Amino acid sequence: MAAPTYGCGQSQGPQGQRPGAKWDLGRIVAELRAERERWRERQQRHKDVGGRELPSREVLQEIVTQLQGALFPMRLGPAQLHQETEDYYIGYTLDAALEALLGQVRLELCYAARHQPAADGAVEERAVHIVRSFAEALPQVRALLDTDVEAAYSGDPAARSVDEVLLCYPGVVAMIHHRLAHQLYRLGVPLLARIVAELAHAETGIDIHPGAAIGAGFFIDHGTGVVIGETAVIGQRVRLYQAVTLGAKRFATDEAGNLEKGQPRHPIVEDDVVIYAGATILGRITIGKGSSIGGNVWLTHSVPPGSHVTQADSQHSQHSPRPPTPLKAAAA
Repeated sequence: MAAPTYGCGQSQGPQGQRPGAKWDLGRIVAELRAERERWRERQQRHKDVGGRELPSREVLQEIVTQLQGALFPMRLGPAQLHQETEDYYIGYTLDAALEALLGQVRLELCYAARHQPAADGAVEERAVHIVRSFAEALPQVRALLDTDVEAAYSGDPAARSVDEVLLCYPGVVAMIHHRLAHQLYRLGVPLLARIVAELAHAETGIDIHPGAAIGAGFFIDHGTGVVIGETAVIGQRVRLYQAVTLGAKRFATDEAGNLEKGQPRHPIVEDDVVIYAGATILGRITIGKGSSIGGNVWLTHSVPPGSHVTQADSQHSQHSPRPPTPLKAAAA
């Protein structure tokens, strides 16, 4: 009896053949194991951790989805929700989201304890404190997001309603993620914060480091290609357009040539500033209150309040830099 065929007249192969034999999977699996072991040895990783060592992007995506629904139940919650059951839905959803978040916080704290011997112990107590503090900040996060939505609506003549802005604008999606991620960053779980930020980056093309401090009423119009660095400080009622970069000019190194982490290296943008498409602003410089930075400007020096910088200005200006001024930014 002829062997059965499976597409284009090809036979299935010998009966009883060991699974994966066609691909020599045994050899490939062994070589992959050897590469993992070499990596773990170079990184001084402990063996036998006992399960997953790192937080999960998939779990965090679900947590963010639940938190969005709890923050904006009638617009980002379930389709069948009614206002009379809002509080029940929010309570149930928050409980599930915070319990799941607690598990992810535990993973990050345990990971830090294994790889950073100086990391504080008492993981469970710290994890509960972090999640409780995060939950208590959610009303403040909602209030800030309302200012972002209102800024987008008032700043875009194409917007027909605040509901359209919340449902459709990638800049608002990015800011929902950022307001949540910034809280996690401040509370001492930077890996979770970075994952939440990167979920928004993947969805919108807007890259905001969770460490960036951004004031109320922030609006990113269009948004694709925007980059905001870790130590950027942005005031209130600031508007950015697509492809704007608030980046670092140079990276300080220690005596061994290793990058120094966490040093202030990104711009300070004061209140009521507008930065148009394609502008690149680098270094720890200050963009003064009420300034307007034109499209495709390359700027590496501070400008005083009320400045209007065009591409030609940025190439030929003789302004002397002024030292950065402190700016009180929102905690979320």
